[in-house]
Amino acid sequence: MSILTSRIDARSPEFLANTARMRSLVAELHQHLDRVATGGDARARDKHSARGKLLPRERVNVLLDAGSPFLEIAPLAAHGLYEDQAPAAGLIAGIGRVHGREVLVIANDATVKGGTYFPMTVKKHLRAQEIALENRLPCVYLVDSGGAFLPLQDEVFPDREHFGRIFYNQARMSALGITQIAVVMGSCTAGGAYVPAMSDETIIVRNQGTIFLGGPPLVKAATGEIVDAEALGGADVHTAISGVADHYAENDRHALQLARDAIAQINRPATPQPPQAPRAPRLAADELYGIVPLDTRQPYDVHEIIARLVDDSELHEFKARYGKTLVTGFAHLWGFPVGIVANNGILFSESALKGAHFIELCAQRGVP
Repeated sequence: MSILTSRIDARSPEFLANTARMRSLVAELHQHLDRVATGGDARARDKHSARGKLLPRERVNVLLDAGSPFLEIAPLAAHGLYEDQAPAAGLIAGIGRVHGREVLVIANDATVKGGTYFPMTVKKHLRAQEIALENRLPCVYLVDSGGAFLPLQDEVFPDREHFGRIFYNQARMSALGITQIAVVMGSCTAGGAYVPAMSDETIIVRNQGTIFLGGPPLVKAATGEIVDAEALGGADVHTAISGVADHYAENDRHALQLARDAIAQINRPATPQPPQAPRAPRLAADELYGIVPLDTRQPYDVHEIIARLVDDSELHEFKARYGKTLVTGFAHLWGFPVGIVANNGILFSESALKGAHFIELCAQRGVP
């Protein structure tokens, strides 16, 4: 591998202007991320907590190993849509570690419209399942949802890539032996009731979790019978009579501990160690802010970006003299081998052929 060098002057006026502008944009991004991380408004959060429930992100933190990283997926989903009523699309999704094993967590945020599914919520859920399928990651569903967001239900169920696809993906994962664990921590109504029913193990919280296709109001409208939610589909019913749920939890923390115990029984190795020791780039990563010009029409050398990202600034470039407007090559990130595909100008036919060839190589070698 060759060591990438830099021709950037980090003291030039252009570099300093780029840095200031990029830092401003990053600060703006963090403001948006902080906003969506709170979930629903203060009234909804207070109401949720008053019921003895942990807030959605607290649930995720309790589930995962203490101090371990959480790689969140699509935190800005639905940003600017639905009159900003659905921060993060009302769903928290990401990859974390439980007993050292990587798992994919999908958690409904009941502080956002009762955890109901907007069209973008469905897309985010499906995207998370696709990542789990591709990487054979166990799935943990923290269920607290009222089902589809009824004012937009015509957009939630329109075709094969929407709400019903969730259950198709669950069936596929089951067939492939990918573990799925559902923790019912609140409402689980209508189509959402299939999520725990189709999971390998299901945990339900007493006097809090419910599973039914139609709730008490629908039962009364259809049959005239008056029944409360716990008697219709609560923890006692589903752990002692129907058998839909496998584990009975006293509260949120107990349920999450049971989920951790279930994951500990998975016959899956812990996260592998990198094949080589991680090494920091030779060039300062914070210089990335100054490399990309303020004017998006102004070109820059993408090698300068790669040199500040990959281990030891090393890149084994592939077809370096052909299709130069696309840079391809092998490198390491935190000790793990990766393939790099980076735009370096306008794509021409040679660049496209080069990219296709390189991606085939990565696929054959199992290199991400």
